[in-house]
Amino acid sequence: MKPEDIHITDWMRIFLGEVPWTFLLEVVVRIFFIFVVLMVSMRLMGKRMAAQLTRNEMAALVSLAAAIGVPMADPTRGLLPIVIIAAVVIGVQRIVSKRSENSSKFESAILGDMDIVVKDGVMLLDNMERTKLTRERLYAELRSEQICNLGQTERVYLEANGSFIVYKYKERRPGLSLIPPWDADYFEEQSRLKDSYACKSCGAVVRGKMDPALPCANCGSKEWAQAVCD
Repeated sequence: MKPEDIHITDWMRIFLGEVPWTFLLEVVVRIFFIFVVLMVSMRLMGKRMAAQLTRNEMAALVSLAAAIGVPMADPTRGLLPIVIIAAVVIGVQRIVSKRSENSSKFESAILGDMDIVVKDGVMLLDNMERTKLTRERLYAELRSEQICNLGQTERVYLEANGSFIVYKYKERRPGLSLIPPWDADYFEEQSRLKDSYACKSCGAVVRGKMDPALPCANCGSKEWAQAVCD
């Protein structure tokens, strides 16, 4: 289309494009066909496609979406390529899934592995850096589990599909507050321990009087906050 053919008041072109009205009926057929292909493809790839996705499953779903998008609205594109692409995606996904069942090394290489990001109330910063997990993302996940104190977490696992598994201590333990300081009312409601301090970087707790200028024995940070026990 040439620049001189574009007019802001050309409502027919804006809403319909450069196809005849009869193409709208064809769009209905195309959408129905594509919907059936997508549902059959997801059914053949298993129930996991309806849950949180692994890298392999996400790649398969994105590939299907890319194949489906253009033919849905482009009258110059046929529908048969969608079926071929879907067949290839399903085949590759099934091969990877079958191979993963028989080889844990292959599964770890392709799909990733589980990582420990919190151990005994202390963040494992090396693992968090390797998995590109930020503190705020971790804190948000723990707050969603009704945890307001890092010391209450015995283990936090980051699964290969990006989901979190959290195990809590049954007894109360001191730790770093997970409440954002800007929420002053709730932040001040937490019970602070007089002679217990938590490292702001990793959450390690030191009990007894201490020099605030001393570095954390776990991560080397010199930023401390009073530990809380709520």
